[in-house]
Amino acid sequence: MTTEKIDNISVTTQANIYFDGKCVSHGITFADGTKKSVGVILPATLTFSTGTPEIMECVAGACEYKLAGSDVWVTSSTGEKFSVPGDAKFDIRVAQGHAAYHYICHFG
Repeated sequence: MTTEKIDNISVTTQANIYFDGKCVSHGITFADGTKKSVGVILPATLTFSTGTPEIMECVAGACEYKLAGSDVWVTSSTGEKFSVPGDAKFDIRVAQGHAAYHYICHFG
């Protein structure tokens, strides 16, 4: 099931802007200290690095991703998730002419 709403959080109002505005996110913190980010990736092909393991949850749109060490692009659409190991890199792409990829990044 796709996450549509997140209650009882604090939001960092200053956006994190990456790759010349192709990725914009906001940090959120839950009462128990758990941190996540919510954001959008516009059409582009980008490479991200992780510190801790991450789960990327697609809440709208779609992307393709390729984990480090793989040559295979995998599609992730609304309602789907994919996992990325900690201390790793992954590529993500949103095709030109397609809707933006809206996500929640679940850390560690």
